[in-house]
Amino acid sequence: MDRKVKVAQYGCGKMSVYAMRYVYEKGGEIVAAFDVRPEVIGKDIGDIIGGGKKGVIIKGAKESEDIFKADKPDICIVTTMSLMQDLKEAFLTCAKTGVNAISTCEEAFYPQNSSPSLTSEIDSFAKKNNCTICGSGYQDVFWGNLITVLSGSTQTIKKIKGKSSYNVEDYGIALAEAHGAGLDLETFDKKIASVDKVSDEERKKIIDSGKYLPSYMWNVNGWLCDKLGLTVTRQTQKTVPQTYSEDLKSSTLKMTVKAGNATGMSAVVTTETKEGITIESECIGKVYAPEEFDQNDWILQGEPNTEVLINRPATVELTCATIVGRIPDVINANSGYVTTDKMPTPQYRVKPLNEYVK
Repeated sequence: MDRKVKVAQYGCGKMSVYAMRYVYEKGGEIVAAFDVRPEVIGKDIGDIIGGGKKGVIIKGAKESEDIFKADKPDICIVTTMSLMQDLKEAFLTCAKTGVNAISTCEEAFYPQNSSPSLTSEIDSFAKKNNCTICGSGYQDVFWGNLITVLSGSTQTIKKIKGKSSYNVEDYGIALAEAHGAGLDLETFDKKIASVDKVSDEERKKIIDSGKYLPSYMWNVNGWLCDKLGLTVTRQTQKTVPQTYSEDLKSSTLKMTVKAGNATGMSAVVTTETKEGITIESECIGKVYAPEEFDQNDWILQGEPNTEVLINRPATVELTCATIVGRIPDVINANSGYVTTDKMPTPQYRVKPLNEYVK
């Protein structure tokens, strides 16, 4: 591509501060920005990311379709919510107007195993209008490609076991609420944990209805199995509230989480495969106590055993850097809903983004 990559930003909250800045630093340009919050609409994006005015005014999300039709950007970065149902309007707008899209939405990483109907609908429109829709972010590298690359040096794998933790304070109120942060334990059990206290048959019905609430690892395990060529025979999920012995202030929730109430949750997803390899992955998202920090720990059990432990990964920055680095891959990909296991392994972009676009 002999010009700068034109990027639209959908959602101008915490994540966009990094995502938009990284676009500029990698030689792209923001040509449009959207949000739903009245206090943000009308601002110059420079007021969000710093560094002076950029000449791009944030519009209401409902204006995105008309703007996409009038001046179609090369790609739209969606940094809003964590579930596919919450991204339905944004993704369908992109798919119907032929605009490529990439999102930090965790379920969007591999939504075929949790929201198959909606994914199929988006895929159909994207193919019809020759664009690509996908999800990426921290999980693309640290829960996905890192593990599959390590598996390439392993003779025999019996089990893959992973655990990753993150501070919900860093990602905004939607994510914090999705983790049950601030709820008393009884309410947590009713709103969060009860979803997984069902039989396999009942879970399948919920998934088919489009009302399932997957943890992040539910989709990660699906991605890993697809990438490794494994055949899933059974997958289960269990969510457990996390608590702390003292009150914790949450700036994101704008409240104090009382001692003993849920600071967030742990979700453990266990996937059994036809090939005999089990994947057991756990994500822990909560309001951190002062002494806590992010960790990413994975173990490949077999011949040989391999463990990788990463302390204090900068998950927000890594998420946004991965999203921006993936832009050329999304533009170059086949049309439809294409998960990143079908794309090249993420790479560092030394040159401007447009120089990687075919």
